[in-house]
Order: sequence, then C-alpha cells, then structure tokens
Amino acid sequence: MRFYSFVIFFFCLLQLSAQTDVYERLTFPENLAASNVRSPRQFLGYRLGERFTEYARSVAYFEYLAEVSDRIRLERYGSTYEGRPLLLLTVSSARNMNRIEFIRRNQLALVNGYRTAGAQVQGILDDQPVINSYSYNIHGNEASSTEAAMQFAYELATTEDPVTLAALDQTVNLLFVCINPDGRDRYVYWYNGMARATGGEEPRDLEHYAPFPNGRTNHYWFDLNRDWVWGVHPESRGHTAAYQRWMPNVHTDYHEQGYDANYFTTPGTTPRNLILPDAYEGWTDTFGRANIANFDAQGISYFTRDRFDFFYPSYGSSYPSVMGGIGMLNEQGGIGAGRAVETEDGFILTLRQRIWDHYASSVAQLQTAAANREALQRYSLAAWDPLNSRAETTAYLIENDGSDYFDDLLQLLLLNGVEVERTLEPLTASGIGYREGGATRERTHAAGSLIVATEQPRHLFVNSILGEQLEIEDSVMYDMSTWSAPLAYNLEAYRFGGPLTVDTEPVTLIERRGGLTMPAGGLVYAYAIDWSQRNAPQALAELWKAGVRVRASLEGFTDDDGNAFSAGSLIVLRGRNLDVEASLPELMQRLADDYGLTIRGFTTGRMQSGNDLASTRNFPLREPRVAMLVDEPFDTYTSGQIYFLFDWETRLPVTRIRTSVLRQTAVPKFGSRYGYADLNDYDVLILPDANNLEAVFGETERATLRDWISAGGTLVTVGESSEFFTADRKFTDQQLVTPSRDTSAAAANLTYQERTDYYGKKNVPGTALRASLDTTHPLAFGMKDEVYTLKFGSTALQPAAGLQSVGRYIPDTTNLLAAGYAPEESLDLLAGTTWAGVRSIGQGQIVYLIDNPHYRMFWRGPSRLMQNAVMLVPGM
Repeated sequence: MRFYSFVIFFFCLLQLSAQTDVYERLTFPENLAASNVRSPRQFLGYRLGERFTEYARSVAYFEYLAEVSDRIRLERYGSTYEGRPLLLLTVSSARNMNRIEFIRRNQLALVNGYRTAGAQVQGILDDQPVINSYSYNIHGNEASSTEAAMQFAYELATTEDPVTLAALDQTVNLLFVCINPDGRDRYVYWYNGMARATGGEEPRDLEHYAPFPNGRTNHYWFDLNRDWVWGVHPESRGHTAAYQRWMPNVHTDYHEQGYDANYFTTPGTTPRNLILPDAYEGWTDTFGRANIANFDAQGISYFTRDRFDFFYPSYGSSYPSVMGGIGMLNEQGGIGAGRAVETEDGFILTLRQRIWDHYASSVAQLQTAAANREALQRYSLAAWDPLNSRAETTAYLIENDGSDYFDDLLQLLLLNGVEVERTLEPLTASGIGYREGGATRERTHAAGSLIVATEQPRHLFVNSILGEQLEIEDSVMYDMSTWSAPLAYNLEAYRFGGPLTVDTEPVTLIERRGGLTMPAGGLVYAYAIDWSQRNAPQALAELWKAGVRVRASLEGFTDDDGNAFSAGSLIVLRGRNLDVEASLPELMQRLADDYGLTIRGFTTGRMQSGNDLASTRNFPLREPRVAMLVDEPFDTYTSGQIYFLFDWETRLPVTRIRTSVLRQTAVPKFGSRYGYADLNDYDVLILPDANNLEAVFGETERATLRDWISAGGTLVTVGESSEFFTADRKFTDQQLVTPSRDTSAAAANLTYQERTDYYGKKNVPGTALRASLDTTHPLAFGMKDEVYTLKFGSTALQPAAGLQSVGRYIPDTTNLLAAGYAPEESLDLLAGTTWAGVRSIGQGQIVYLIDNPHYRMFWRGPSRLMQNAVMLVPGM
C-alpha cells in the first residue's frame, strides 16, 4: 500500500505544464449534501485528468459505490479473454431500485406491447421509467469515457439536487462502464509508463505514439465497435445479452477521435438506415441540442451532421436504433492526446477537458431522457410494432444445409432476441432466392428450415440483418455497404412478400451435432472426419498435438453405408499409428464431443466409391511451422483476425514476428536464431493486409524470400500484400487487374467540393460479390462451389496458365453484385477475374487471397480458405 501511495504521489507531481487553471475552470461536484460517499478524487488519491486510472482501480471504485449507495446495483455480465470483469451499473432512485426487476419485466412487456391490450400498455406507461443506457470505452485508447463514468456514477449516487433526483426517478440508467478493459489497460499501463514529469504536450513526443497493436482493440486486436450484432467476442456477447434483458429506449456510445477534432454529437450524416422511423432523426437532434446547450455555455467546440453515419447496424450507436431505441454517438477529440497535447491550432487539449466533456454530455442525456419519458417510451412502442414497418418482406427462410455456419446464424439470431421458427414439413412457396439475383419463383424447401417472420418486435433488426440489400442513399460511407448475414455465412436464403402456411415449432437453442460412430465388432482399421465440418481444422490441430499421423483425401469418397466424405477429409490409419493406437478411441470420442464433429470408424479400408482409405493419393499432412508478420505496415485488424482464427478457434500455434525483427537482419538470411527471425525455421509465412511492403521486402529480402519459397515454403498473402507479389514488383509474372486512371472530362472539371462524392461513387466499399470456387483444389477443400466474397476496392488477379485460379468472380456482370454498392465500371472490370489462387515457385507456392476471407470474423463463408492455405496446401 505504501508503494502504491508513492506511485500516486509521483504521478500527481507530473502536472500539466499549460492551462494550469483547467481544474478550476472544469470542476466536478464533490461531497454532495454532506454525503459520506467518497468522490473519485478522494477514493483514487488524485484529480480526474491528472493520470489515467488502471481498470482494476476503476472496478474498485464502482464496487465501492454499489456498496455504499442504495441507488446503484453492480453486476458482472462477463469476462474478457484476459479475465477482467465486464461491469454494468444500474442506477436510479431508491424507489425504483427497490422494484428494479418489476421495472425490467414491464419494459420487456412493452417490447411486446402491440400484442397487448391498450389499457394494459397505458397502465405500464403511467409509472414506467425510461430506460437510458450508456456504453463507455469500447476502444481501449479512447480512455477518457471510463474516467467520466466514475464521476457521473458518483454524482448519481450522491446528488441531492432536486432536478437530478427527479430525473433519476423518471429513468433507469444503465452504465456499461468499460466495454473493452483489455484494450484500455494495454493503453493505460503503457501511457502511464511513458508520462513525462515536464509534460509531453508536443505532438511529436513519444507518449502520443502508442506502439503496435496500441490499445484500441481487444486481446485479439478486434474493433469491438463492429461486433455488437455478431457476438464474435465475449465482450460483445456479454453486453448484447445484457442489453437484450433491458431493451433500452435511449443509448449513446462514447468515443474519441483524433485530437485535432472538436466534439461530435448527433445528428449524424448520410447514409442512413432508411427503414428506421421518421422520428428517429428528430430525437437525435433533441439530444444533440441538449449537449450543445451545455457546450455553448462553456465555450466547448463541437460539430454535428458530419463525418459519422449510423448506417452499419453493428456499431454501438446504430445497434440500439434497429432494436427500437434512439441510438447515438458522442465523439470527443483525444486519441493519442495523453494528459495534454497541442492541437493543430495551438490549443492545449487536456485529459481533464476530455473527461469533463463526456461527463457533461452524460448528464445532459439523463436530463433529456427524463424530461421526455413517456414520449420516448411511445417512440419505442411504435418502433417495436411491426405494423409500422416500411419493409415489404413478411418472412425470411434459411435452408438447413447441415453446416455449422447454419448454427452460427441461428446463434446470432437467438443472442439478439429474434423469434425463430423451424419448419416441420416441406414448404412450397414463391419467393426470392439470394443466389438467383432477385428472381421470384416457386420452390419447395425441406423440413428443418428456419423461418424468421418480420411480424415481431425486432423487425427493424431482422430486416436490417437478414435482407440482402438496404437502400443506399449515399455511396460515400464510414464503413461497409453490406452485412447481410445469410450472405456472410454463405447460406441458402429466401425472402417472401406474403403469408406462409406451414407447420413450425419455435427454436430456442442450438441442437447438438456430431458424435463418434464405431463399427460393430472387429478392430478399427481407420477413422475418417469429413473436412466440410466447421470444426474439422480444430480436430486436425488436436491430432497433430497428440502425435497422430494424419492423411487428407485428395478426392471425395463414399463408404458402404452411403456416407459421403468430401475432398480433404481426414483419415487416421490405425496401422500407421501403432505407437498411439491405444489412445485413439478416447481421443476420437473427445474430439467428437468437444467440437461437435461426426467421426466414423471403419473395420476396412475399402470404400464403396472413390479412393480407398490407405490410397497413396491421400496425402500425408504434417504439422507446419507457421509464422505471421505483424506490426507496421501490416493492418492490425487483419492481423488480429488471422491471430484469432488460429490461436483461439483452430488452436494451431502461429508465431507472431514483428517486422522490426525481420528488417534488422543480416544478408542473405533473415537474421539468426538469437533474436532475429530465420525463415528456415518456418514452413508457412502469413502476410496480413499491408500497403507498403517495400519497407519490409526490399530487393535483397525479396530474393531471400523467393529462395525460401523455392525450397518448399508456402507464402500466404492477404489483401494488398497479395498485390505486392506480382509482376509489378517483378516477383512473379502474375498480372494484376486494376482500374485505369480516370482521365475523363468529368473528372478534369470537378470542383473541389465535388471530388469526394465523385470518387466515393467509384469505390467498392465492402460489397458482396458472387463468386465460384474450384473445390477440387486443396485451397477450397470442404467448401461449397458458390460463395459470396466481400470486396473492398477493384483489384484482382488476371487468370493465367501459371495461376491456379481457385476463387473467381462470376463472369456475368449483370449478376455479379449480390449486395451493397459497386459502380458498373468496377463490376465490368472484375467479372471473371481471380480473387483466390495459388502460384507454384520451385517446390513451394504463393497463396493469393485478394479478398479477406474472414472479414471481422463474421464474414465466414470463405474463411476455410485461410485454414486450408496453412494446413493443407503445404502438403500438396
């Protein structure tokens, strides 16, 4: 304790060297009404803004407030990968807290209000607080908002101000105090270790440049503010589940942007989700004006209606809107600012200022929500009522293809509170098939299909996520242009515009798949695992770890019982594993149980059709030694997706090597075994997306890399990294397909104001394109021959004799665009070209993945390509 007190004292000495009056100008309430509750300053030992607070200290303070105040309840809704608790504070008047579960149940009754008699609804509304929600610090290095949450929670716990007390009685306030504790602590511990005693206001100072991967992302380098819908990570699954238990009427997501920017508050800009109620924009303006009234009085600089759109529904600012609430965003300038920084106009922006701004807007939101309690409830009632829907679709149907991606989509729907039915008989109906480019025709769908009707409270969410295309009013957008879940999971989906008549049952949980099937009598000759199963790569990694010798089938085969196995299926021969023979039955049972796999044992190696199990055409799979380059210039997000895919999901070891280690090497080898990376220690090298590989692979390094590939290495490239290893850099003779420079008269005569819109409309901003796969190639083993690939930009590979073109955009330009936005010239350019391929160099190969096959880990349809590239292709 003495040591910690010394540390606090030391940091308090690190006073800001400018704007020393900031603490007098921006004061926070303390010792309210003779309360014995300690303020953040009294509890922490320093004033908010003098240093960043480690997450554990923030947790301790929130726990303290919950212990001493009858207005606060604290619950732990989950844990991060690194074991930090995820906390939700529920804050209201003592009267409301005494009946908090009653209020929560009533809120969920209102969600279904259109199914309830009007008098009963009015009876609830008469005394139902508005549910007012806040999410702080979803990006770890946007750290001021958790600091602000401590002060805000303290004031709500202790205030005796009549206006605030009345507001508390009209609201139940949900404070998600830190969505991303792992990222926050990564940034905070680094920054506190870099803080200068003399202040580091100069923008060039080290403290304004956090090293890779900085603190924005979670443990696996993901942007959690793109994961509200998908629930890939525990942080997201936790807060989405907690959100669904309350279904708030109002929610604001608190962020920071570059420190030269002024405070952003709602409304946002285009494009907008046009199926939202008309009143949504007016409400965001109401809350935005409440914020700026405070800012005007204090001289705080701000802006609205610019830069930030709420089109993508998986932001913290847009997810609440498709759930029937008012979703909003507040963005404080401050990323990289530390405790103080000089901005481009000579202003000294302090951490204290950033905290105060977010605190002030939190208070304004509370007061505005309270003042409009019933009107906000009625907005949500109308938004939850499917009779008010603007969408023409009455139901979506997803055919059960037996894949785990089907289960992924079902899990997503259940996580988000969507009502789902399963058909108990075949259904014949006329609808629009997503594969068929909008054609309406009659089809028969097998029993076991999922039906999601739009006549349910979450119809806004259903139409936003399951529809293949939302109307786009502006092609210049902050994020991607499509996110249709059936396309992302590469499922067979249909939509209908009329009633469906079919027997169904509600679906509330995921049915268990898989199991070990052992032959009746006799010794087991071999085991087989179909590679098309989602978790087959996990099984392969486990088999390698257990020292089991594994083969992969070069072609599909069928056993005597008619069970079909796809190309790439894993074969474990007992006769080749005598040293581990006794452990095989138990191992196979565990793999089937742990990963939901169907595994079959055979007493014979003779198959009904296809190659026999011990055929020499079934090639041995040896565990590769895998490395991935990280750090600049490689994209953090793409690196994180690959890291997550192998480390967390597949459990295959991948060594992450900093480019600085690679660059500081002797020629001709990439370093030594003592501190530098030697490519000869690895069989596979993964290069995530990067836009300046020349800085890593100069002429000498390219020659060394080519020698390594020729000797049997496999280079796996993603995105712009794929573009680097082409004829442009004379690494291969592979030609790129790229857009030609616009020399038109229209471009030449643009005004300055017109340029952004003109060139924005020429961009392909995250668009789903229809593509084919050569499933006879190991790179596409276990996959469907049709897939939706997510496209950013207009670059592809030119098909050639020396290129094994595994993934191609379909040649039909008129049907190439599946969802999202793409200009006609880009579709004409891309049609029939290659986005996934393999080129041999000596005994090795380069794998080109021009399109990221697992974008944000929710676009899963093509994701097996990466696992195949690393686990199967090296053994070809």
